[in-house]
Amino acid sequence: MSHISESFIGDVHRKVLSGGERKRCSIGVELISDPSVLLLGEPTSGLDSFKAQSICALLHRLAEKEGKTVVSTIHSPSSEAFFFFDRLILMCDGNIVYQGDAKASVDYFKSIERPVPQFANPADFFMKLLSINYPKQAKDNETVEYLSSKYR
Repeated sequence: MSHISESFIGDVHRKVLSGGERKRCSIGVELISDPSVLLLGEPTSGLDSFKAQSICALLHRLAEKEGKTVVSTIHSPSSEAFFFFDRLILMCDGNIVYQGDAKASVDYFKSIERPVPQFANPADFFMKLLSINYPKQAKDNETVEYLSSKYR
């Protein structure tokens, strides 16, 4: 973002930075105070897959090299971005169905007879598996019960 380092961010009436540039700028503002914990809501939303992966790589580096705790919600990460995650919490209808090492999640779901298909993005598979339609149907209740009972 060095090419826009002297630009104004803009306001409600005048957009200077793109949505992705504003998103990355807001993450930069958070990093200025050198916090030990970063809480980020959807830091990759609105970014193309390359920039989203770059943000995930940056956050992973901050955690690994600088010892920062990074907690984030990320909707539909690419498979490349997914593998930058260290720990993962997956929920279904308010129930935790997986909490642990992100890389072990694929093996865990295989062990409970819900294997991630070969060549599939694990995050996409988990989102599809854990999605519940409301009002809930009997099948949805069975899915929630099965997944949450396996995790206990």
